[in-house]
Amino acid sequence: MGAPSQSTADKKATRDAYGEALVELGAKRTDIVVLDADLSGSTKTADFKKKFPDRFFNVGVAEQNLVGHAAGLALSGFVPFASSFAMFLSGRAWEVVRNSVVYPNLNVKLVASHGGITVGEDGASHQCIEDFAIMRVIPEMTVICPADFNETKQVIHAIADYKGPVYVRVGRPAIPLIERDNYQFKIGKAEVLSEGKDVCIIACGVMVSEAMLAVQSLQEKGIAATLLNMATIKPLDKEAILKYAKECGAVVTCEEHNVLGGLGSAVSELLSEEYPVPVIKVGMKDSFGKSGTWSGLLDYFGLRAKNIVEHAEVAIAKKRK
Repeated sequence: MGAPSQSTADKKATRDAYGEALVELGAKRTDIVVLDADLSGSTKTADFKKKFPDRFFNVGVAEQNLVGHAAGLALSGFVPFASSFAMFLSGRAWEVVRNSVVYPNLNVKLVASHGGITVGEDGASHQCIEDFAIMRVIPEMTVICPADFNETKQVIHAIADYKGPVYVRVGRPAIPLIERDNYQFKIGKAEVLSEGKDVCIIACGVMVSEAMLAVQSLQEKGIAATLLNMATIKPLDKEAILKYAKECGAVVTCEEHNVLGGLGSAVSELLSEEYPVPVIKVGMKDSFGKSGTWSGLLDYFGLRAKNIVEHAEVAIAKKRK
């Protein structure tokens, strides 16, 4: 298979893709409505507001009300997209998400911007590294974290057609575009970016770009790595994970999230029951973030390609014991 590459010159934020996709959907479907909690400039829902002001609702700084309003609109036959920062949409509104949206299985799309430590200078209070965990633990909730601008646009279109509650995390920084041919995002399906027999790397979000660089570095060392873009954290693509765990015998997970409860935990839970192999998690090591540039924070917390390479070598060594 031809390995996808990254565009180093062309970088775009996944939150920008969200804004564009909303406008595209709004032009095609009159049932699409958008809600925000006074952060439309940051979440990029302002693009929709300009085009379709009658279908945009700013509820103010009140995330519980944001989700409650979205639930009511869903009950009225609309497809609401509700947005805020990940810290507030997943955290402050969690009980309303659970009881007013997911428990009654309402068709509400929660799209959270500014997730992870790449929020940067806003600091630890706004750097949500818990959202995958607290969203995926809700029964029947779908959780997605796309890898780049192009995939994000596909994700937003896909969840608009999907019936049921969904949580999507998008990011603040401009990150590399992944150049691939004929890719079609599907909920619950991993994207195979490379195939190798020595180690399986499973990544989501901004960490997919870092993992792609790690695969190249490993190849230079004579190590062949499989790389899965696991955009859907729940439901997991169990078939793909088991296939490559069996072929590779060692797994490394990569996420801009606490290593407790997120993608790495989900993969470990599956493999511990179905096919135990060494699993090493690259992510936030149960610590809060700090204020700094988003790039500098990835360096500081060890969320870079070189760190993935180091962990991959350890995972390979473990399987040989």
